[in-house]
Amino acid sequence: MKKFVFLFFIVLLGFSARAQHTFVYATRDTVDLKLDVYMPDHPRADKACVLYIFGGGFASGERNNESSQKCCQMLADRGFVAVAMDYRLYFKHPAKVSLLTAYHLFDTAITWAVEDCAEAVAFLWNNAKQLNLDPTKMVLTGSSAGAITVLQTDYSRANALPVVEKLPKEFVPAAVIAYAGGIFCKNSQLEYATPPAPTFLNHGTIDKIVNYRRMPGSLSMSLFGSSRLARHFDRKGYNYRIVRYEDRGHEVAAALTATIDEFCAFVEAVFAGKVMQYDATCTDAFIQKTKWSDMDLFDLYFQK
Repeated sequence: MKKFVFLFFIVLLGFSARAQHTFVYATRDTVDLKLDVYMPDHPRADKACVLYIFGGGFASGERNNESSQKCCQMLADRGFVAVAMDYRLYFKHPAKVSLLTAYHLFDTAITWAVEDCAEAVAFLWNNAKQLNLDPTKMVLTGSSAGAITVLQTDYSRANALPVVEKLPKEFVPAAVIAYAGGIFCKNSQLEYATPPAPTFLNHGTIDKIVNYRRMPGSLSMSLFGSSRLARHFDRKGYNYRIVRYEDRGHEVAAALTATIDEFCAFVEAVFAGKVMQYDATCTDAFIQKTKWSDMDLFDLYFQK
């Protein structure tokens, strides 16, 4: 009840320029999960909102770290109500990851993140008027683990999976924009019962952390990277765009701020009702190589 009184109090005062407000959107395992709302100085007429989910291998990262703040501030500069959310980090406390247990552990980590994403969406949906946003124009975006989370949330919504039972029944993302993400399928078959939201995939072609193509696991589990997702979307006639960054690895996960114009162009095309299937390969070096080019999952988890 307190958070709703607080919301009403903020509305009475009015949001200040570039106002940032923090709310508890859920409590899980006695932990308060929070989100930060960045209000634009010059809001878009359509009151569009972007929910941003940070990356960090489901082990690290924060909704209010420098990277998250930079992304949300830049989105607010473009007129969006920008939101950065907490989610439970399954690997935050060192876990024994091995080749035998990895996929089952990732399944749990992704499930936790998707459950939390669904609750954050529900909070924004239920408080849309107070926050001056249109919940039907909500874009989900994320980096790395956050990109997996937004893709997996929409995949779970399209397939009516229990993990997203907290999503409002009417909710469909206006768009999903993923930076180095993928979809985890327990039956190793990538299928949508209903169409996904318009999806913009950004991925490095030599990414070995979130594999660009497919990370095989077992007969029952597999993670499909952006290249395989694009192939499936193309075959099914779904609305999508992919930019493949040639000879780049996982550094593409941090490319939102460098590609903000492309981000906004995709959103505008979706809002204009333009159905597209667009496949491009980027060969220039505006995204610089970093240590993430050569790292793989063994470097990230198995050598701890």
